[in-house]
Amino acid sequence: MKKYLAEAVGTMVLVLMGCGVAVSLGCDSVNNIPAVVGTAFAFGLSVVAMAYTIGGISGCHINPAITLGCLLTGRMSGKDAAGYMVAQVIGAFIGSAILCLLLQDAPGINGASMGANTLQPNVGWMSGLIAEIVFTCVFVLVVLGATSKTNGATNNFAGLAIGLSLVLVHLVCIRYTGTSVNPARSIAPAVFAEGSVALQQLWIFIVGPFVGAACAAGIWKLIHPAKN
Repeated sequence: MKKYLAEAVGTMVLVLMGCGVAVSLGCDSVNNIPAVVGTAFAFGLSVVAMAYTIGGISGCHINPAITLGCLLTGRMSGKDAAGYMVAQVIGAFIGSAILCLLLQDAPGINGASMGANTLQPNVGWMSGLIAEIVFTCVFVLVVLGATSKTNGATNNFAGLAIGLSLVLVHLVCIRYTGTSVNPARSIAPAVFAEGSVALQQLWIFIVGPFVGAACAAGIWKLIHPAKN
């Protein structure tokens, strides 16, 4: 039970900090590049912080796509994977709810988007879906490699490697989808966001990351056939 609670807390922090920075800085992939950089680092640093906080308890997935990758590579059971995913979504909703409460009494901050993922200007659904598949695949592959038992002492730096890779993924992908690579991170803000666009496009940010995670698991099995 503690590992599920840890996943909920970790995902709550990720959503609160990452989406919170996106809202506070007014992240705009076209007109506010400094905010894009700040948002990318907010998500990456949140992962680093949580990796060294709850990594020893749950492994710090805080992302259903990572959990799926671990399931498909035989690192966890189906029961644990389901529990992790449920906890992650619950944590994401708590993070979004806290952000929503903060914005209720902050009229100077435009929180209408709640940091939700949507296709960016001049980006079609096919490009957005491909971006989510490819960059989730890259991110989950980094996670699988950085946390592999064969890495030995380098595992002490796994959290840093994973967090920095998430920064990199955000810097590339924000212009296309706002960067999800994490279904839980997308579901909760979409529910809280004003308007229906985020909810209408939510399928992209669920299907894309899960397909990308499955691809990463397949690639990992091909390049690292030894026991994980």
